[in-house]
Amino acid sequence: MTRCAFIIDNALPRGLVANTAAILAMTLGRERPDLIGHAVHDADGNRHQGITTIVMPILMSDADGLMDLRRRATAQETAGLGLIDVTEAAQRAKSYQAYELRIGEMRHDHLRYLGLCLHGPEKLVRSLTGDLPLMK
Repeated sequence: MTRCAFIIDNALPRGLVANTAAILAMTLGRERPDLIGHAVHDADGNRHQGITTIVMPILMSDADGLMDLRRRATAQETAGLGLIDVTEAAQRAKSYQAYELRIGEMRHDHLRYLGLCLHGPEKLVRSLTGDLPLMK
């Protein structure tokens, strides 16, 4: 069974938490269209676009925890774990081209992660995120 979890920096203001989660969700939808259900209709015949078919908890961590989690998650990609990240460089960029140029000049250990999305085998995602608190 597939599991997904968003892990967001707990120091971010609410607006950036929402923005980070939206960015991660859009990328997840592109990478994993199989996680989106078909359109449905209500009793009046109105169409409602398909939404996610799995639970996607939003968990919290600090900046150091996100860096460590990304390192541990990267080591599990060959086991079927999917990893999406949003960095501060992405959030500050005014265009995708500016983001691409900026991140291309940065060393990995200088990146600050605002959020991660882990998706893949349930046991693997849980093993990496099971001790993280839910966003409140």
